[in-house]
Order: sequence, then structure tokens, then C-alpha cells
Amino acid sequence: MALAVKLKELRLRSGKSLQQLADAVGASKAHVWELESGKSSNPSIDLLRKLAECFNVSVASLIGETLEDMPPDIIKMHRDLGSLTEAERAMIDDIIEGMKRRKAAEGSDES
Repeated sequence: MALAVKLKELRLRSGKSLQQLADAVGASKAHVWELESGKSSNPSIDLLRKLAECFNVSVASLIGETLEDMPPDIIKMHRDLGSLTEAERAMIDDIIEGMKRRKAAEGSDES
């Protein structure tokens, strides 16, 4: 789940207004709104920590980096990786890195 979606969900669940949340974390109302709407997607780690603390969640959960936030097929892949040897996991890592390089190269060709 993207930060914007998670942040808005947590804020609404807590019953806080944009202004109340902004005041609680020392940010502007506009900046909190930009984060919630996805117009800003690169908050400082300090702000992420304050937001996580405000909602009593981990930073990882806030930014969607926990397994619970992953789609079921990704969770299955994660579990399956545990049964592989270190060499096999390294091979899969190489494949993923190659795919990312290819995707980046294709993206730069579109410019």
C-alpha cells in the first residue's frame, strides 16, 4: 500500500483532521495533504518517524514495506525463497537486477 493511501487511512481511522495531524508532527497542513494525495512522495525520514509515532505504527508499515502489506503472490515468493540455498538466492537476485537494468534502459530509450 502506497504511503499516500496508508497515511490517509491512518488519519481518518484516528479521527484527526489534516491540521491536527500537521500540528502533531510539526509539518504544514499543505505538506500533509500533498503526502496524502500523492503529490509529494519523498518525505524526510524525520517526518516519517513522527508520522509513524503519531499513529503508533512502524515506519516500515507506514511506507508499505512489511510482508502484511504485500500482495499474496509476493508473500508466497518470499516464503519460497527461504527454501533455496544461498547460491540459488544470489542467482535470483542477479536475475532481478538484470530485469531492473533492462527496464531502466527501455525507459531511457523512450526519452
